[in-house]
Amino acid sequence: MPLSKSQTPAQHDIPQDVDGLLRLAAQSMFDVLARSTEGMMVIDRDHRVVWISEGYKRFLPALGFADEHEFVGRPVEDVVPNTQMLQVLQTGKPVLVDLLTNKAGTFLVSRLPLRNDAGDVIGALGLVLLDHPETTMQPLITKFARLQQELEDTRRQLAAQRRPKYTIASFIGASPAALEVKRQARRVAQTDSTVLLLGETGTGKELMAHAIHSASRRAHRPLVSVNIAAVPETLLEAEFFGVAPGAYTGADRKGRDGKFKLADGGTLFLDEIGDMPLALQSKLLRVLQEQEVEPLGSNTVLRVDVRVIAATSRDLAAMVAAGQFRADLYYRLNVLPIRVPALRERLDDIEALAEALGEDIARRSGMPQKLLSPDAIEWLMQQTWPGNIRELRNTLEQVSLMSDDMQLTAASFQGGGALPGAAPAPAVAATPAPAVTTAQAVAPLPELIEALERDAIARALQATGGNRMAAARLLQISRASLYERLARWPDLEVQLSNTA
Repeated sequence: MPLSKSQTPAQHDIPQDVDGLLRLAAQSMFDVLARSTEGMMVIDRDHRVVWISEGYKRFLPALGFADEHEFVGRPVEDVVPNTQMLQVLQTGKPVLVDLLTNKAGTFLVSRLPLRNDAGDVIGALGLVLLDHPETTMQPLITKFARLQQELEDTRRQLAAQRRPKYTIASFIGASPAALEVKRQARRVAQTDSTVLLLGETGTGKELMAHAIHSASRRAHRPLVSVNIAAVPETLLEAEFFGVAPGAYTGADRKGRDGKFKLADGGTLFLDEIGDMPLALQSKLLRVLQEQEVEPLGSNTVLRVDVRVIAATSRDLAAMVAAGQFRADLYYRLNVLPIRVPALRERLDDIEALAEALGEDIARRSGMPQKLLSPDAIEWLMQQTWPGNIRELRNTLEQVSLMSDDMQLTAASFQGGGALPGAAPAPAVAATPAPAVTTAQAVAPLPELIEALERDAIARALQATGGNRMAAARLLQISRASLYERLARWPDLEVQLSNTA
């Protein structure tokens, strides 16, 4: 057909069908990419290299090939170290931006799947966008590396914060009351039921909540704690259930997860549950029953898997009777109750507690640990400790920091006013020093000191019937010091057992 005056030969050559236009566009784009990128490669469905661009050929010597005939036709994984082209073939998903490093250098690359008309992946196209991006894109790469490091640091910090601080062994004591509460904790840790920790202030309920979580199957998941008494009543609902984006004026545009969502898969510790407002108790009950939360300002219900441990120093049963606490919530929380004993109910544990607390006080203050004399232990055991272990720690810390003596006596506590009005300590008979023979007196000083120590420890063990804690108290040394010496002279306990 002859051309009209308005048609040019170039216009006449353009295909009029859509498929032809698309093929022409693809060819044009392919040619542009081949010219503008550093290099291109095409592989088939069998992951063999079937074509490389002129630009790509300059990388061949560094990859160990003299020319393209040695390169083309071979599996891509054999000729390009660290390639991810196989991943594109297998998944059919593009990798738009990536860094590739091998013996030819570091490259910014892109990888695209090639499909037939039926949509099947028949190959892949690889593009080298930048050669040595570590120099040309140094500011961007440095910023990315810094952000990546900050993200990892934040994740580690969050994981550390959510990790339980204590185990059941952290609950110090070997008295019958302490052993019983630890037995109960191990038992309830094997279940997912709600636990209610009861006890006076300062008895160690938070420690026990951490311990139960760390012994449970949820130990690898978060432990999230909320002190209800410390959160303003108007913020409690948002604190527990979260906030939907833009729920109210001033709300975060991205929304905020509540504590139930943060604890998903793990444990939520609700401290001072007796201080929860009545208006919020019904919503908490629904979450406990249905394991569902609805963020503030949202119509979406979120499923959660949370084990709840609650704690209170208040008498919830009396509060229920007075109408201050919902009976149905009380029964839902009181599935596995554990009463943490007061310190006055386990006075035999005071020496072990004082030693552990003293070590922690010394570590935190950077000062040497102060030892407690036998009359100081007796004095501590005579107190009622209404503040329990928290009060004991405060007393020990106050006297340790205010006294210049390395050994604290009953007078140290009485004179320092740690507990005004406390009863005076009973007199403790001094242990007579062992006699020193003439033969010992002329011995070298290190041998003489060792003989004296060994004899004193033997006498103390004999006097206490082998009770190490009591022997250390008589000797006015710590249990750790006694154990260290017994490790040097193991025959002492053997002799004692033979004479018992």
